[in-house]
Amino acid sequence: MNFEFNLSMEELEKRTNKEYLATKKFLTPDSPEYVALKDGDKQALKHLVKAAAVIEKINMQLDCKYNLPFKQFLEEEIKKGNKQAELTKILFDAQKGINAIDSLSNKINLAKGIQETPGKGVYPEDLFKEEFHTILTQMIKDGEINEVKNILTQRSVVVRFEDKLNGIDYIDYFKEDFSVVADELEKAGEVSTNKEFNKYLKLQAKALRTADPMLDAYADKQWATLQDTPLEFTITRENYEDELTGTIFENKELTALLKENNISPIPKDFLGGRVGIVNKEGTQTLLKIKEYLPILAKNMPYNNEYEQTISSTEEAKQTMADVDMVYASGDSGEYRGGITLAENLPNADKLSLTIGGGLRNVYHRQIRFISDKEKLQKMLDEILDKSQHKYYLDEADHWFTIGHENLHSLGPKKGNEKLGKYLNIIEENKADMGSLAFVDLLTELGMYTQEQRLQIIVTFITDNFLKSKPTLSQAHRVRTVMQNKYMFDNGGYTLTEDNKIFVNTDKVVPTAKKMLSEIVRIQIDGDIEQAKQYIERNFVWTDQMETIAQKLQKVSKTLNGKLETQLADFLLRK
Repeated sequence: MNFEFNLSMEELEKRTNKEYLATKKFLTPDSPEYVALKDGDKQALKHLVKAAAVIEKINMQLDCKYNLPFKQFLEEEIKKGNKQAELTKILFDAQKGINAIDSLSNKINLAKGIQETPGKGVYPEDLFKEEFHTILTQMIKDGEINEVKNILTQRSVVVRFEDKLNGIDYIDYFKEDFSVVADELEKAGEVSTNKEFNKYLKLQAKALRTADPMLDAYADKQWATLQDTPLEFTITRENYEDELTGTIFENKELTALLKENNISPIPKDFLGGRVGIVNKEGTQTLLKIKEYLPILAKNMPYNNEYEQTISSTEEAKQTMADVDMVYASGDSGEYRGGITLAENLPNADKLSLTIGGGLRNVYHRQIRFISDKEKLQKMLDEILDKSQHKYYLDEADHWFTIGHENLHSLGPKKGNEKLGKYLNIIEENKADMGSLAFVDLLTELGMYTQEQRLQIIVTFITDNFLKSKPTLSQAHRVRTVMQNKYMFDNGGYTLTEDNKIFVNTDKVVPTAKKMLSEIVRIQIDGDIEQAKQYIERNFVWTDQMETIAQKLQKVSKTLNGKLETQLADFLLRK
């Protein structure tokens, strides 16, 4: 298949220049963390990396049906000495696909004429909202209830079938590839030194051979118990990329029909593979918050109106791991304007949570590391009042992230799907504001010192500014703008005469509590119109944001980033 390059040589040379393309360096073959592993774990790591590489192949197809043909086209052109293909391949590997978005919220299309669609690769590329709703409505009226359930599950690929649609479980759709992943997991499970980890790998392998969601639930339940393992492996399943399924709740007739027939539309999962070596010291730091989670659950707004994943009376069923990264494939490794710092899984739509399973937080050490301290200082000089530089600490962002990930376990979990395409924005907004709202309580309880409290507050407000206004499809960035406006309106920060941020440290936490309460109310009510109005009211790019954005663009030219995975590359060749 032939493609036409969409970016000129000039644009490609700019975007692949190190000033514009940041690099996150994962472990190398001589890293002490790898060298110190027992032989069995080294052998297991090789198989886990190979499994993750195949997951990437699968996810590329979920993302866009043209990704793999385009990748092959680039590789063939590179063999011919095509420089344009070589530079395009650097960006393709970084963003893991043809279509992406950069840190200035510009859409990046590497192949001319191939645009990103709301249904990505999980729905037919010519299927859009109106026809989607019409087909589903007719199918329900025709009594095809099970067929509609198969279409609207999070784990199906949807294809056209005559004048209707058909949902095929992704285990069946990618049967050959998933079989290869299962083989590698079973091999890893034969040699890894940890019995509980091996049990998980074998359960996960079984779940990849048969299209049965309950098999995934058993694997998820075991995975969420892992606390003292040398290695980390996860097949991440998150639904942020699907922009089509959530539109169903905009259609009142269709929504009523679905409710009548007990059908819950769940956005499609996109898959990633995370491979790493557990850092014991970092993990012990993470676990300090665990004893406080029941207290946080008790202090959540309106906590008597819903059931939380974390109980307010029992020990939290939550494991945590700080991980030195070896590989991040597929959805986990896509560098599209940013990349995932940590994840709290399984998500609320997963079956494992209905059979007594818990949650697991995993933090990505190499992704959060700041490599250019000089550039960081230039940024602070440009945007933050000099008197508050002493409170900015990049490690405080990690402390905040710990709170953010744990807050995903708190608050309402049932009925959130009714928020449709606004679900993820509201959920991310809740996690941020919850993390900030509990800073004072955790300081009182002894988790943070007074200085750390100030560091978390000042660092959060400073980092909450973006280089440009995002699009509504960028859940993580939309919530950032909302919070920024809300903080300014409630006195959380001001701009000085020379346009520097000054954080009013006594007003930030009360403001976060106020916003958290409003967000949780929206989640409880499950009203999509209420969510829409709330987002529209707060998703406003203000003059203050634009002023700081211009300063940030002056300091940093970075548009995107890539991963350097020398150890993974070495293991893939073995």
